[in-house]
Amino acid sequence: MSRFADKTVIITGGGSGIGKACAELFARDGAKVVVADLAEESAMQVVEQIQRMGGDALFLQVDTSLWHSVQQLVADTLDAYGSLDIYINNAGVFDGFAKCMDTTDKVWDQVINVNLKGYFHGCRAALPELIKSGGNIVMTASIAGLGAGGGGTAYTASKFGTVGLIKQIACEYADQGVRVNGVAPGGLHTGMTDMYADDEAVAGFISSRTPLGRWGEPEEVASAIAYLASADAGYVTGSILSVDGGWRAQ
Repeated sequence: MSRFADKTVIITGGGSGIGKACAELFARDGAKVVVADLAEESAMQVVEQIQRMGGDALFLQVDTSLWHSVQQLVADTLDAYGSLDIYINNAGVFDGFAKCMDTTDKVWDQVINVNLKGYFHGCRAALPELIKSGGNIVMTASIAGLGAGGGGTAYTASKFGTVGLIKQIACEYADQGVRVNGVAPGGLHTGMTDMYADDEAVAGFISSRTPLGRWGEPEEVASAIAYLASADAGYVTGSILSVDGGWRAQ
């Protein structure tokens, strides 16, 4: 039997990068997948790909920085599939390694509103249904949430906040059967980082700081997320799984 047969999963930022890899993996493993994203075109391409391979998926548009939008996402998921078992907080934005003095209020607000407030919105909206289903939440944190040097000021602050959110909510709802975990990716080839992968200085820095000596792929992070969301991780909550080629082991 497939790992996620009869399970419904919402994946924010599901139209690209880690979210896309998650959507395809969960669909292959039998889940009903809600590809939630602000960008319709890329998300619909993911949905169509899943449907071509015989999976069950739909696109729902969401702006995770807005509470009413995330509420509607969960409500529409329940209308379509009747339940919710897994919520993957993954939608995010990057600050381009901007240091504190180079970070405007506009950039700060955008990064915090999507990367941290958006994750809070997802947890708050999904938890009532996950308590009913005995489900779980997985969040995409970052090596930037475990120590300095993995991002700019706003991004690092948002990811430290994500790590705290994971641990706090895991403890708050463990007695109601809900697990909450996160992954902390290192340097990955995604749409958000491709512009830096072509920069020899940045690419060289990432590779030199990574013991495995290479950038990671979204599919490698998706595999870790799927493990945390599965019954195999039934005794795992409040944990952050680094998927960083050894970056934070140093």
